[in-house]
Amino acid sequence: MQSPHDPYVRVRGAREHNLKDVRVDIPRDTLTVFTGVSGSGKSSLAFGTIYAEAQRRYFESVAPYARRLIHQVGAPAVGEITGLPPAVSLEQRRSAPGARSSVGTVTTLSNSLRMLFSRAGDYPPGAERLDSDSFSPNTAVGACPECHGLGRIHRTDEELLVPDPSLSIREGAIAAWPGAWQGKNLRDVLDALGYDVDRPWRELDPKDREWILFTDEQPVVTVHPVRDAGRIQRPYQGTYMSARRYVLHTFADTKSRSLRAKAERFLTSAPCPVCGGSRLRPEAMAVTFAGRTIAELAGLPLSVLAEVLAGAGAGGEETARVLTADLLARIGTVTELGLGYLSLDRTAPTLSSGELQRLRLATQLRSGLFGVVYVLDEPSAGLHPADTEALLGVLGRLKEAGNSVFVVEHQMDVVRRADWLVDVGPLAGEHGGRVLHSGPPEGLAQVPESATRRFLFPEDGRGPAPVREPRTPSGWIRLTGVERHNVRGVDAAFPLGVFTAVTGVSGSGKSTLVGQVLAGVLADRQAGEDATGAGERFCASVTGLEAVDRLVQVDQKPIGRTPRSNLATYTGLFDAVRKLFARTEKARERGYGAGRFSFNVSGGRCETCQGEGFVSVELLFLPSTYAPCPDCHGARYNPETLDVTLDGLTIAQVLDLTVESAASFFAGTPAAERALRTLLDVGLGYLRLGQPATELSGGEAQRIKLAAELQRTRRGHTLYLLDEPTTGLHPADVEVLMRQLHALVDGGSTVVVVEHDMAVVAGADHVIDLGPEGGDRGGRIVAAGTPAEVARSAGSRTAPYLAKALGR
Repeated sequence: MQSPHDPYVRVRGAREHNLKDVRVDIPRDTLTVFTGVSGSGKSSLAFGTIYAEAQRRYFESVAPYARRLIHQVGAPAVGEITGLPPAVSLEQRRSAPGARSSVGTVTTLSNSLRMLFSRAGDYPPGAERLDSDSFSPNTAVGACPECHGLGRIHRTDEELLVPDPSLSIREGAIAAWPGAWQGKNLRDVLDALGYDVDRPWRELDPKDREWILFTDEQPVVTVHPVRDAGRIQRPYQGTYMSARRYVLHTFADTKSRSLRAKAERFLTSAPCPVCGGSRLRPEAMAVTFAGRTIAELAGLPLSVLAEVLAGAGAGGEETARVLTADLLARIGTVTELGLGYLSLDRTAPTLSSGELQRLRLATQLRSGLFGVVYVLDEPSAGLHPADTEALLGVLGRLKEAGNSVFVVEHQMDVVRRADWLVDVGPLAGEHGGRVLHSGPPEGLAQVPESATRRFLFPEDGRGPAPVREPRTPSGWIRLTGVERHNVRGVDAAFPLGVFTAVTGVSGSGKSTLVGQVLAGVLADRQAGEDATGAGERFCASVTGLEAVDRLVQVDQKPIGRTPRSNLATYTGLFDAVRKLFARTEKARERGYGAGRFSFNVSGGRCETCQGEGFVSVELLFLPSTYAPCPDCHGARYNPETLDVTLDGLTIAQVLDLTVESAASFFAGTPAAERALRTLLDVGLGYLRLGQPATELSGGEAQRIKLAAELQRTRRGHTLYLLDEPTTGLHPADVEVLMRQLHALVDGGSTVVVVEHDMAVVAGADHVIDLGPEGGDRGGRIVAAGTPAEVARSAGSRTAPYLAKALGR
């Protein structure tokens, strides 16, 4: 038993995910960095083991009734951990925050600002003093009654919902309705309600058209579907929903970007006529501080807001001085982390995961906790090299306050500043899961099998990176007069047939220019608009679009939200595998089709666990735990399906193969070989075919999407847009990814990446640098040209870091 004053966190027998009975000692009160290639097991050690055990212990101290109300992670697979203080986790959350969540709510700065207006605001003569809730658009007493605190109203009309009135409802006149079964259901319900779904829309009675499109009623009726030959369809109870109701409901509630974008096409958006976009009631808008309303202050960049508050609080009364001092201290930590360009009313869904994490980090810095282990997931993600120094300063202050800071990180500048380094590897998946080094960073130089070593010590046998001769563009897409967020009046030119990197400090407008404007212009073109109409929402004019046949955006969003979605289903590999099983002699004898080998439909799956492979065991006061299914023991299929084998393996055993093993197993099978080869090419050989989507990191999800794209047959000139593709990737994985992206360009396509990794930027053909700062002080193209030309640019914040990368 260790002494209670033992200065180490000692982990014994960690077996979470791919960890191989790991034993490691980590000193407290240090900045400890966990490194290793993607999938090596570093997150399983830092988050899945150390943080999960700290959280489990904390919940042990909570009253059993309260414990039932808290979402708990299960106990990690570890023998024992000693010397472990309470822990706070700051992960890169990739879930979509709600539209009402903002910078102000995430940092709680909006609470302090509302209190300032409530207690120290200038009220009109005779006006009653308002409670702080009256200044919040998210409360019933504060929200504008017309727009419910959203600031904008969304409306639709018949022309938007029915673009072609010559069509009948059955022919798809109501374009806003969903496709597939849901759209057919709504048509069948209308038919059952007695409306003529076969007459052209323009010939229907205007009263009927009005009801069909705009009614708020939701009648329920018995639907008798038209029977298809050989298929029995029983009557069912169908509920009607008008086109307007469907569009507004989808726009407000869907988590799907594509569904939301489709719904947006049928809506017109305008500032609320009652509150003018302020989101608040008139009585709250009548109160001012420093001559401005709360909506005006919330719309200022934080760096400007700080200047306004500092001036107003200096000579004011005591209440105003105390509240402005508190606000200034809180804003200071946010601006220190390079986020001074954000405003309090900036909505959370428009922030990157890196920005969100740094906002939460700023809040923790003000909490004053000590003796805590902070576990951070790549805090440098989305940070320009110029902002990394400020981040290191904040991490240092957390440590100096008496805390331990454990960071999972790939940015070598952060790794070099660590007090202690835990390197996990040597490779990914089953080839990883071992601690190769635990000690001061310089000790890693003595560990030859570490993939991190050559990037941490580039001077050891690595000469300067060979400078590639930039490719010559085959054409240009030119956008003139770009107007979006902080990018105003900019003319941008993107070369075709080459690799372009878009750089700039956080908030300079990179994602706006590439992810919204360029992508939006091309999406308009793909939607069928002509070259002159495409992109009208974003810029004055566009030329050069005719050279691009396809747009592909590859992001880091999950490939699925449930364990039923996995690597094999997403890439289409599972379809090929199921067909191979259906062709076996035993399957043909029994009449099993390919559907029999899916765990998502009844027939071949185990019905006890519904094809999940496990069952949830409710333990009431303890976290629910998952146990292997008592009938299929985790195989997901029923015994009859598992009787069928392909070259000696059942379908369950095939799903358990790694990509690497499957490539050997399916050698000579073209349908499976192509998908497996592309997965190997992007460095994912260690993943299992049946690995659930919920277990994959953002970087892994992005590379799976890229692999799915690489296996397609080339169809014309494709433009690939990637937003920070190296986030979450070890430098060794970045090299693998870059080989694939450059191969796409060599194959005649165009690749545009938003990127902070200077090694990637140095290898590009063309660089567009935005800035010079973030927010209102950014949004301009500071430099454009080859990497060598941009590295010599005097006004660029990127230039010195790019010059250093090229110098190597």
